[in-house]
Amino acid sequence: MTLEPPQIIGRGTWLDKVASDIVAREKVLGRGASSLRVESGLGASGIPHIGNFGDFARAHGVKMALENMGVTTELIAFSDDKDGLRKVPAGFPKSLSKYLGFPVSSIPDPFGCHDSYGHHMSSLVLDALDKTGIEYRAVSGTKAYREGLFNEQIDKILRNSAKVGLIIKETMGQEKYTETLPYFPVCKNCGRIYTTKALEYVPERHVVKYACEGMQLRAGMLEGCGHLGEVDVRSGDGKLSWKVEFAARWSALKINYEGYGKDLIEAVRANDRVMEEVLGEAPPFHTRYEHFIDKTGSKMSKSVGNILAPQLWLKYGPPQTLLLLMFKRSVGSRAVWVKDIPTYIGELDELEDIYFGRKQVKDPKELAKLRGLYEYCWNMKPPSAPSVHIPHNLLVYLVKVAPKGKESDFVREKLASYGYKVSATDPDFLARLERALNWARDIEAISTREISIEGKERDAVLELAGIINASNDEAYLQNVVFTIAKKHGLQPGNFFKTLYRILIGADSGPRLGPYILAMGRENVATALVAAARSSKE
Repeated sequence: MTLEPPQIIGRGTWLDKVASDIVAREKVLGRGASSLRVESGLGASGIPHIGNFGDFARAHGVKMALENMGVTTELIAFSDDKDGLRKVPAGFPKSLSKYLGFPVSSIPDPFGCHDSYGHHMSSLVLDALDKTGIEYRAVSGTKAYREGLFNEQIDKILRNSAKVGLIIKETMGQEKYTETLPYFPVCKNCGRIYTTKALEYVPERHVVKYACEGMQLRAGMLEGCGHLGEVDVRSGDGKLSWKVEFAARWSALKINYEGYGKDLIEAVRANDRVMEEVLGEAPPFHTRYEHFIDKTGSKMSKSVGNILAPQLWLKYGPPQTLLLLMFKRSVGSRAVWVKDIPTYIGELDELEDIYFGRKQVKDPKELAKLRGLYEYCWNMKPPSAPSVHIPHNLLVYLVKVAPKGKESDFVREKLASYGYKVSATDPDFLARLERALNWARDIEAISTREISIEGKERDAVLELAGIINASNDEAYLQNVVFTIAKKHGLQPGNFFKTLYRILIGADSGPRLGPYILAMGRENVATALVAAARSSKE
């Protein structure tokens, strides 16, 4: 009996499976699947973090997978810059508090470099997309409302507000929209948006009557100005509640796919029903993903300030590592911080070795997935030849001890003595050098990868960690490695190799005494203990 070869969809990644499911669904719906649109949205109320970027990156990954299937696909990057400011984000000037309740597109940029606060925040995520080679079409919510993109959807939703209110009540447990319309006019008197309550829709004139009553904030009540007025919903001087706005966007922009985080499960369910039962269209295909969390286990939040901006990641790691973080898997929450970047640098190098056949993977399905993952990290434009893989910690050490202003020549000379051949004009080497300089200047940390150490070798590693701080003499630190190896019955050469693997990620490297001092005795000791503990676990 012969076994059937494993079925590999596209390039074997989860992105390909999603793309395949989207195309299959479009066919079931009786729609053509030769040209599709995927979307991701951004609330422009605070500095975008790596999770916001991840929404766009995953949509971009699905777009590439669809294109690999021969489907022309466009990514829409929607900025909700008509949204109102509910809270002054951590680290921002307190003077912004006077703009609470105002649409972020009407708030001056506190940094003075963009047309508005909302434009500034939107530009940050678009800048990250540009830096990682993601192609998109940007759509501003403010412009979309002003240009009438959602006029038809607004009219249908407001004409059917009773049904919409019931849908929201049934899916989200909120009765608010059984009593008020799911629309927020901008108050003509005070300029705020969320302080208004939409009371009545007059479809013949496309007008919503409203009262500026106030809005509930976490810190208390933001009082309205009391103005009674009306607004033409086609003017752009208002917006739909996000509990129905997703549906309006999907309908107006003809979106076929949008992923969402688990905090939006009920909202997406409500919008799907509005799409089907009110707008009379099939909603997009969805995938759900977990959030990135910080090292304390808390969800990253723009208002709290515990964010990791994509620009910060790109200061220390190449764009491909940021895409690897997003494409590696789609399920499960992940704690991520700056000090994880070297791990992804090493993983990208390993993927490159697999892609170019320098490392063998026997399982054909796993090989296809890893090769596909590498291609997606390179936006389907992988290099024609592998780069020189220099361990991150080694490069950081060399730039730490290099004469100032002569880092490139010094590092290349030292690398050559360790067997690494790099050219002074190699753009990959120069980029790695610059990122290593940033790391050496900004971050006091040694990256460690999991390595199996046990028994007497593990005891020796822990003993070395315990006595490193006893002296700042490099000769002592060099010789103590020999002493500890002999004490525990280890071959010194093998013990040195283990230490290099822990501290540098390679089998050999510079003399350990000077390395320990350059990288910081406390840092080295912490890295050794971490490696020993992870082996025990």
